[in-house]
Amino acid sequence: MSSYGITNLYMQEALKQAKLAYQENEIPVGAVIVNSSNKEIICVAHNLVEQQKNPLLHAEIIAINNACAAISSKNLSGYDIYVTLEPCAMCAAAISYSRIDRLYYGASDLKQGAVENGIRFFTQSSCFHRPEIYPSLSEQCSVLMKDFFQQLRFNSVSKSKACHHLSS
Repeated sequence: MSSYGITNLYMQEALKQAKLAYQENEIPVGAVIVNSSNKEIICVAHNLVEQQKNPLLHAEIIAINNACAAISSKNLSGYDIYVTLEPCAMCAAAISYSRIDRLYYGASDLKQGAVENGIRFFTQSSCFHRPEIYPSLSEQCSVLMKDFFQQLRFNSVSKSKACHHLSS
């Protein structure tokens, strides 16, 4: 299997996690951390911000916490992370601090992204470790994100109309 096929496989797993988040009314972001030498997935995660009422529980943060616990180390060099959305500043910093080797991400995030958009965390002089960065399955990840926010807007409009109807 080509390295692209393997990369695609891990991003498909991250997409599965993002779809779980979607079903739980979370912003659909999934993450997978893989041992780069033996290609074994060591953890998967998805956003739990709404469910746990905690703004820190992004998929990347959960995955990094679980990976560190799994290998009993704060150093994740030798590991890669696959994420369905461009990491925000908090997640980019966590990726840097944990020394993850490679970041593969799907959809760009024009508003909150911090890799190719926004502050571009990994280009800052204060960034002490920069992973290799690769885009992957961006179209599939973007479609899922757009569908989620379209559904969210639709539900919001429907609720607003229902409330207006009830008050009339």
